[in-house]
Amino acid sequence: MISKFFLSTTLISIWLSAIMTIVTLIGACSFWLKYSKILIKVTKLSRYPTISIIVPAHNEELVIAQTTKALLNLNYPNEKIELLLYADNCTDQTAQIMQRVIANSDSNNKPAHIKVIERTGNGGKAGVLNDALKIAHGEYLAIYDADAIPEKNALYFLVKKVLENPDKYVAVFGRNKTRNAAQNFLTRCINQEIVVTQRIQHCGIWHMFKIGRIPGTNFIIQRDFVKEIGGWRNGALTEDTDISFKIMQSGKLIALAYNSEAFQQEPERLRDYYFQRLRWAKGNYQVVIGNFIHLFDRSNWRVKLETFYYACTFFWFNAAIILSDLIFLSNVIAWLARLFNPAIQMPFTFGESNILITQLLLLNWLFMIILYLLQITTAMATQYGQATTSQIWLGLASYFTYSQLFIIVSVHAVISVTLDSLFHRNKTVWVKTRRFNN
Repeated sequence: MISKFFLSTTLISIWLSAIMTIVTLIGACSFWLKYSKILIKVTKLSRYPTISIIVPAHNEELVIAQTTKALLNLNYPNEKIELLLYADNCTDQTAQIMQRVIANSDSNNKPAHIKVIERTGNGGKAGVLNDALKIAHGEYLAIYDADAIPEKNALYFLVKKVLENPDKYVAVFGRNKTRNAAQNFLTRCINQEIVVTQRIQHCGIWHMFKIGRIPGTNFIIQRDFVKEIGGWRNGALTEDTDISFKIMQSGKLIALAYNSEAFQQEPERLRDYYFQRLRWAKGNYQVVIGNFIHLFDRSNWRVKLETFYYACTFFWFNAAIILSDLIFLSNVIAWLARLFNPAIQMPFTFGESNILITQLLLLNWLFMIILYLLQITTAMATQYGQATTSQIWLGLASYFTYSQLFIIVSVHAVISVTLDSLFHRNKTVWVKTRRFNN
């Protein structure tokens, strides 16, 4: 009886996960059918609010020069930009490179106010942003990571979107693209994941529910609003997710500016990737746990929906996948054992024969692969030159390799968050992702 309960729960959970994916995919298709027909033009804005661009950098000498140059060449009035470049607890040449790029740039193409700040405080990225909040003068804060190279019109499109409804849109986020996608198998898989996340999930959820999610880079947010909510939570592993929930709780919106693009560098080694995603998973777990109570109070419905989504993704569906793997493994072991002892019973089955469960598991398996590939091909079709046969084969290979890492990372994150809480371990250290010269 217990085995049938676990089996039924697992199958239902997996199908619910598939339904959520299908709903998001339908929303994304509707979004792109609408906006792909619109010709985008860069025209004069009704007004140009002042922007304080903040760049938190920790030992980023390999990439900071390109980012600084890109920020100096943004298509936005120089007199309306304040550029705050932070070298946070750096032991390399990050600050000196920032200063050198600024000194060598065209004097007529510089923002009105530029500061290179060598910081020695704590709190990680959130600590840098809070320090910047104290001295920033802009109406909006624009956040760019040290490895994020914004396209020339990236800031323009963010501001254009916020001006559509400045009272409701307290933050606007754009897209981030992988600049080293062709480096190896890992970066190609990361690129597919990012394209699906940004072209399917972000677009679909915004189109259907007007729910936006602040990324770590390439977004703007009202300075006064950030001050009202007390700034960023120092030490937050995913300060972007944390502040996204605060915005939704206030009843305001995080709008999507799908034309705003920045190119960021992704990990090229498996170890670097693993610990980056482990940090993200831990941060998301912490945010979900902190907001879980809102499922049962009178919070904003978007907060409830996002909490439910994250709880399902990181807890329920992960547990269901792990349980399904255990069920599958148990049945395989039992089947092998029956070759030597026919009296052994299959542990997970709906009847005397195992044929029904075999058919159901096979159907689930095939359906999830098809759905996974459908997301990838749809996402790639929205980008020029990306919808190729090689992407389909890559997606198939990544399903059995790259995507399975998420389960391992999630389990590790749960254990780590639990141990952090039990032993009061330090969780505020800035975890450095290794950079490369490309």
